[in-house]
Amino acid sequence: MIKPVILWTDALVFLLVAVVLVFMVYARGKPHLRAPWQRVLRGRIAAGSLVVLLAFVAMGMLDSLHFRLPLADSGKGGETHYAVEVLSVLDILVGPLRTQVEKTYSAPFATHLYTRENIEQPDGSLLRDYPRLEYAGRHLADPARERRADILKRGATAIVQTVPAVALLLLAVAFLLGRRTGRGIRAALRDILQGRTELPWRVILGMLGLLLLLLFLVVHLGSVYHILGTDKVGQDVLYQSLKSIRTGLLIGTLTTLVMLPFAVFLGILAGYARGWIDDVVQYIYTTLNSIPHVLLIAAAILMLQVYIANHPDMFETTVERADIRLLFLCIILGITSWTGLCRLLRGESLKLREAEYIQAAMAFGVSHGRIITRHLLPNVMHVVLITVVLDFSGLVLAEAVLSYVGVGVDPTTNSWGNMINGARLEMAREPVVWWSLLSAFLFMFTLVLAANLFSDAVRDAFDPRLRER
Repeated sequence: MIKPVILWTDALVFLLVAVVLVFMVYARGKPHLRAPWQRVLRGRIAAGSLVVLLAFVAMGMLDSLHFRLPLADSGKGGETHYAVEVLSVLDILVGPLRTQVEKTYSAPFATHLYTRENIEQPDGSLLRDYPRLEYAGRHLADPARERRADILKRGATAIVQTVPAVALLLLAVAFLLGRRTGRGIRAALRDILQGRTELPWRVILGMLGLLLLLLFLVVHLGSVYHILGTDKVGQDVLYQSLKSIRTGLLIGTLTTLVMLPFAVFLGILAGYARGWIDDVVQYIYTTLNSIPHVLLIAAAILMLQVYIANHPDMFETTVERADIRLLFLCIILGITSWTGLCRLLRGESLKLREAEYIQAAMAFGVSHGRIITRHLLPNVMHVVLITVVLDFSGLVLAEAVLSYVGVGVDPTTNSWGNMINGARLEMAREPVVWWSLLSAFLFMFTLVLAANLFSDAVRDAFDPRLRER
């Protein structure tokens, strides 16, 4: 039996997913919330971006299910001992990407090392050449002649498998739409292909087809080649990029979870109460903004490192030590990034406080707490939602910058920031090792672009001024 391992960040991730699901059920029964989200999903760009974001979220969720495998039975008392290494479901699914570790650098789709080494010949002499990789291309007898044809063959196989998979998805969606509208599957299929459905199913299915193609390419090529090369210690760069998705999502979401209570409570309270309460809140966030955030984060991380070093018994594995540092980084980022939203909510609350329905509620003797929860909070939620989705991409980029300067996540944690930090030295090599930086850039660019496009659609749907225009 495996031993489940629940990290602090794992628990918070599933708590956040539960909160989102509850909000979806709640919003479904509220017309004023359901209508804007329907406008978001009807947009083609927003729908395609949402598919990409959900793919990233799925990878992060699979990487948040941790466990430890049992060791071989030692025969002493029948007690089960577990391995020190903490794995995730994603580690098991990617299989060869994790286990096929080479000696050192190798370029994408290469069959030989990237640098020359002394190779001992059968007669005892030494030849300086590029050695064959242990795993990549080992199925080829003559890589120089067979590699290109093998890559094309496996790529064609992936395309052939993608076409029927997308066709099955198309037929399934057409069947459901035809059954719901009563027009039949043929009419629904025609509407999907011509883009005349309420939801942009043509874009959604096209994006799903692209993701399935990438999945089949990784399955067929990743098992026999290093698609994005290997790093200094021979680990697959594609595997590191996939493992970094969880870190990026955690920085963007858990930081928001920490930030919201401070920003919402203090911002609304300052705008509604005014007077000395407003002065105190303004003093707090003005003082916090005057402190350089990088120095504050660096000081907090250094204090945490000292605490971990003085209490080694509290953490069984290196993964748990790295996880507590990641959680602490999310907390520090949340504490230092709530001031902008608080200032926006204060201004919005000052304006709403003078509205006629708020003044009427005060005249009728409605309690302040009820006014805040029933009148102010629902009317500023569009500001909160727009700010949250817009800040997500900024927080993902902040992790990369902080890890680059050495005050981000633990060096043992897979993150795009650590990959970029390592690529800083690799770019100075001769020949240049460029694929680690390119891989981190591609994954980060895709996530941030999808988040920005989706957040633009959310802003357009929820902002009353844009909606009226």
